[in-house]
Amino acid sequence: MALPLAFPSTTSWPSTRFPLLSPRPLRRPTLVSAVATEKKSRRKKKQKAPSDSDDEQPSSSSSSSSIPTMSFTSAVEKGLRYTFMEELMERARNGDRDGVTDAIYDMVAAGLTPGPRSFHGLVVSHVLNGDTEGAMQALRRALSQGIRPLHETLVALARLFGSKGHATKGMEILAAMEKLKYDVRMAWHVLVEELLKNNYLEGANVVFIKGAKAGIRARDELYDRMIEEDCKAGDHANALTIAYEMEATGKMATTWHFNLLLSVQATCETPEIAFATYENMEYAGEDYMRPDTETYNWVIQAYTRAPLYDRVPDIANILGMMLEDRKRVQPNPRTYALLVECFTKYSMINEALRHFRALRRIPGGTKVLFNEGNFGDPLSLYLRSLCLEGRIPELLDALEAMSNDEQQIAPRAMIVNRKYRTLVSSWIEPLQEEADLGYEIDYVARYVQEGGLTGERKRWVPRGGKEPLDPDDLGFEYSNPREVSFKDRRAEEARIYYRKVLRFLRHEGPSILGDDVADETVVRVVQWLRKIIKGPAKKVVRQPKAASKMVVAELREELEGQGLPTDGNRTVLYQRVQKARRINRSRGRPLWVPPVVEKEEEVDEELEELVSRVQLQDGNTEFWRKRFLGEISNNMYKRQMEVLTESSEKIIETEHYNEDEDEEAEEDEPKGISLDEDEDDDEEEEDDPLDQEDESEGRQLMGKIKDDNEDGPPQLISSQLFKDWQAPTKSKKIIYSFDDDEDWFPEDPVGAFKQLHERGYFKAEYMYTTADAWGWTWEVELKRKKPEKWSQDWEVELAIKIMQKVIELGGTPTIGDCAIILRAAIRSPLPSAFPIILQTTHSLGYVLGGPLYDEAITLCLELREFDAAIAIVADMETNGITVTDEILDRVLSSKKGGKSSSKE
Repeated sequence: MALPLAFPSTTSWPSTRFPLLSPRPLRRPTLVSAVATEKKSRRKKKQKAPSDSDDEQPSSSSSSSSIPTMSFTSAVEKGLRYTFMEELMERARNGDRDGVTDAIYDMVAAGLTPGPRSFHGLVVSHVLNGDTEGAMQALRRALSQGIRPLHETLVALARLFGSKGHATKGMEILAAMEKLKYDVRMAWHVLVEELLKNNYLEGANVVFIKGAKAGIRARDELYDRMIEEDCKAGDHANALTIAYEMEATGKMATTWHFNLLLSVQATCETPEIAFATYENMEYAGEDYMRPDTETYNWVIQAYTRAPLYDRVPDIANILGMMLEDRKRVQPNPRTYALLVECFTKYSMINEALRHFRALRRIPGGTKVLFNEGNFGDPLSLYLRSLCLEGRIPELLDALEAMSNDEQQIAPRAMIVNRKYRTLVSSWIEPLQEEADLGYEIDYVARYVQEGGLTGERKRWVPRGGKEPLDPDDLGFEYSNPREVSFKDRRAEEARIYYRKVLRFLRHEGPSILGDDVADETVVRVVQWLRKIIKGPAKKVVRQPKAASKMVVAELREELEGQGLPTDGNRTVLYQRVQKARRINRSRGRPLWVPPVVEKEEEVDEELEELVSRVQLQDGNTEFWRKRFLGEISNNMYKRQMEVLTESSEKIIETEHYNEDEDEEAEEDEPKGISLDEDEDDDEEEEDDPLDQEDESEGRQLMGKIKDDNEDGPPQLISSQLFKDWQAPTKSKKIIYSFDDDEDWFPEDPVGAFKQLHERGYFKAEYMYTTADAWGWTWEVELKRKKPEKWSQDWEVELAIKIMQKVIELGGTPTIGDCAIILRAAIRSPLPSAFPIILQTTHSLGYVLGGPLYDEAITLCLELREFDAAIAIVADMETNGITVTDEILDRVLSSKKGGKSSSKE
């Protein structure tokens, strides 16, 4: 039933716990002589009122007496009562219920009537033993004798009911206190605190809200604790109600309270509510409720883990607001971890990489990103995304950061694809091909081992809108994706870098290459850059030549390539080729085509040296700030900028890049970018239109720099944006009007930006980037750095480091990973890596096939790497792997020959 709670008194109660067992000090009687009649009558009225002290209770003998000296107690009786009370309270403090009861019986036997404090001790003894029924029986016993219970007694009962979770009985005690006209505020506090202490949050909410709505004001600490506990339990409604009641008492909600509410809103899959709360904090205008770093973290988390829609634009908006408040708010490890999680899940690996570089510089950052594997294991998703994109140096950097933080690699990061390769080798060409282990694979035994007969084998199916049946379906679309090889990624990064160089050259002019550069050299540089940007020609699926049009040599080459006999005349060879092709088609095999010998690209060191002089200023805010304000001159635009001709704009058109695609290439760098969709299938190259455009562009660049007036003043880069602007004549003097009724914005772009700067609409401080706001000092150097060229040796070295680092972090590479790395080292060739790879393979318990060992040892002997061959043989014998006599004889003979040659 609803319990009416009285309006609290204005008396402020102390915040300390109530002393349950401390008796009130005894009040001594006042001796008076003969008194007037009205004084006697006043004394009689006091005797009728119930007493709150055991000392004021008369003994049984004195109460039967009609003598008017009842208020006078003999010294013997007071001493006796004091002795009994001291003994009773000592037993009550020890929780001795029987001892307290015996003390009360002894008081009655001694002729003393037990008072409210005696029964208070009895109730307290039951409270200390947690006996709710016994405490209530003691209270009923006192009430049956007409004794009014003390305030402390009822507070002790409220504490007991709170510790047992009996919120209803506790409210009944509060109602009884109101009837006795006691102040319930302290008992209400005690009841709520005990309910919270013993994890009875639901009952605490009922008692607290009922009391708050009745007008009882809690301490500030209790308001904070109630809101905090409700938010931890996810009870947003009660937390919000208590916050409203708190503000009604005059205590305003601070940033801490709003962050607690945001912690609940961020997990309810409705980020719009969290953003509305953030707006209330941001635009309230009060400093005590301004958003801090945790506020932004909760809002970012709400959008990142929202199940529907693409939330990247919303997160970009939040980041913009955070950057505007950069002087007061700075990110912490959780901010970076959430941003890495967001951009990884939405396949924006460039942004994820930027924020991970900042996170890895904070001790324990990878542990924050791992988050104990919750929410889809963002750390594993990030590692796999780097592997899918072919960013192997960055992957190795992330593994080293995990090693520094002592963070083990999770099984989700080591997922095996359909070709039984993990992130250790899935980025090494050839992609999506199973490794050559040196022996025939028993596919039936593998199928049985994987649980094919029991139904436990993982099924690889595309999603296609169906329920995910693949082994990795949480937070990341994964159904055996095709990785980008490390080789392709390096070529793509080189194209992106040289595209930036070409644009910078177009804007700055040929003078950045040097003053001694000839016109023909500029044309060659432009042609060379555009050739790199265009990339190699697309690989077209080659079809075999018709057998009827092939000569005898071609027929024999095809048969020899398939291991078929090559004897006979042309008719026999023709029939044999046709039969082989029919068999391949029926079995779904690709037809044999002649291998293509790839030509090595010629390196022009002169052009590379000229291009290396170009210092990109991408991300250098200080440079562009000075350029914008005209403090740094632009060699290309010392005079007013001329309108670009149509021929100079054909560069972008021939590259088939619009403005949106350029931004995407720079920020996201997607895979498989085609710089030229129109392929030229003609074999004649003397009439290539691209070369003519390159030459025309180089001539234009040289013409512009020759026409520049070196004595002219530096030009604002902002004025270069106005391409259609015509410079005013020198005879006319421009006068600016600043009246409010007239248009004071001048048409002259130089004067326009000058006025914006003077009037405060634009300041140099407004120009900053994320790196400037958050102190990413390393980013400018990374953007200036020229990408390193791919080489087979570098690829093998990276693969070995990643394999060793994965093993160190608790991962287990597959035997396919080891065989792929060994095959890459053989292609390089890199004999010094053979022993390392094979020793690591054997340490994992894997054994490769004999032909693979023979091939590695033979290659070492051919390259005269005798030490590597001996190390391989020694490791094989140590692990019990049989070495053929032929290989062993070759190693021993080569060792003897090497010693004799060294002596000679």
